[in-house]
Amino acid sequence: MKEQAKDTNVVEDSIIRTTGVTRCFPIAGQEPFYALKGIDITIKRGQLVILKGRSGSGKTTLLNILSALDKPSDGNVFFNEKNSSSLSASECEKLRRYQMGYIFQSVALVPMMTAYENVEFALRLADITENRKERVEKCLHMVGLGERMKHMPYEMSGGEQQRVAIARAIAHNPKVIFADEPTAELDTHTGLQVVKIFKNLVENEKVTIIMTTHDTGLMDVGDMCLEMEDGEIISVR
Repeated sequence: MKEQAKDTNVVEDSIIRTTGVTRCFPIAGQEPFYALKGIDITIKRGQLVILKGRSGSGKTTLLNILSALDKPSDGNVFFNEKNSSSLSASECEKLRRYQMGYIFQSVALVPMMTAYENVEFALRLADITENRKERVEKCLHMVGLGERMKHMPYEMSGGEQQRVAIARAIAHNPKVIFADEPTAELDTHTGLQVVKIFKNLVENEKVTIIMTTHDTGLMDVGDMCLEMEDGEIISVR
């Protein structure tokens, strides 16, 4: 993996690159716990990347660091070849708001907003005012919810709610979408539908999507699969 990061062509085509990323958590009266141990990866633009591993493998910790929600204890993270791990809290907030999108296992839709309003809210947060209606409708159509725009979250199935969350995440045209266990609460068929939507977005919207999963059935779906164990990447496919 270190050799991969040194490859000039790969670096030039990368959206995210890490060098020696470590995350250490102090434990009172005990040796510190290393959730990540020297991670070196390069993620190209326009890929669906799978971070796979069992609970406690470090995949969510790594996702949080890649997405500027947390900082490494050591090492560096480069987003568009800019060292995001050295940014201030306010600079990280701007990076997340304007260039990143997030999808969580819990969906986290605003319960008193319709599907349309939930997606439009993301555009408001990103200070996007032009063509707002057209963009919201396009995003909801892309995830197959063109006929459900006026429905409230409680009127939708879990899979439909997750598709609204996907539409919300892509609305402001982020460079990267981070998805933490987006299929964990869904049945196998619905989970595969979500991943199919991801692949279509990568192809049509030219976005990079990085998602975590413990589902072994999804390992071959992504363009790149990083398998983690005990804070280390044990295989790259």
